[in-house]
Amino acid sequence: MLRLVVLLLVLMNGVYFAWSEGLLRAYGFAPAQQSEPQRLAQQLHPEAMQVLTGEDARRAEASPPAAPAVPAGPVVCLQAGLFDDKQSAFLRNALEPALPTGSWELRPEAEPARWIIYMGKFANAEATDRKRDELQTLKLKFEPLQNPALEPGLSLGGYPTQDAAKAALQQLSQRGVRTARVTQELEEVRGNRLVIPAADDTLRTRLEDFGTVLTGKPLRPCP
Repeated sequence: MLRLVVLLLVLMNGVYFAWSEGLLRAYGFAPAQQSEPQRLAQQLHPEAMQVLTGEDARRAEASPPAAPAVPAGPVVCLQAGLFDDKQSAFLRNALEPALPTGSWELRPEAEPARWIIYMGKFANAEATDRKRDELQTLKLKFEPLQNPALEPGLSLGGYPTQDAAKAALQQLSQRGVRTARVTQELEEVRGNRLVIPAADDTLRTRLEDFGTVLTGKPLRPCP
């Protein structure tokens, strides 16, 4: 009986040895493969691993974390115009090869007509100054004209419609204004407005080279 037990132990040890060494792999009996290249195939992004010396590790621990990237300067919206069709075509041909795609656009817009309460034309600059003094005595505000063809003269306020200007003139007549009248200072203008939705320092610097292309219409902050 003892001899049979010993024989079974020897046989079991032999089978285990054959299994552990992969001698029974052909019959489907073998431990999981732990040698190369299987381990290499199981690695995740090995190219990201760096071997550091003790000095490198201490330096990395002492270094503060990198600050997040900050955009260069404030980003603002800029606009210029209006530009007529010929000016718009010239502007488009100049900006397309020079500025990033999507950094600018030409928007069709219209500037409404402007009606004013007008005093003038005066005979000369002295007559204009006397009228200014009279208006200041009445504590009435006036503003410079936007249409040179109406000079020398004064505007007591601008309005988008003729009816609005007439209503304002009736109120002023109750305050002693007698010689003013309603007139159209500017007609409606249609065209394209150049809009730079997000201009940073770099883009604003590049826009400085297009003063001539803008035909004297400066870039201003969007309303």
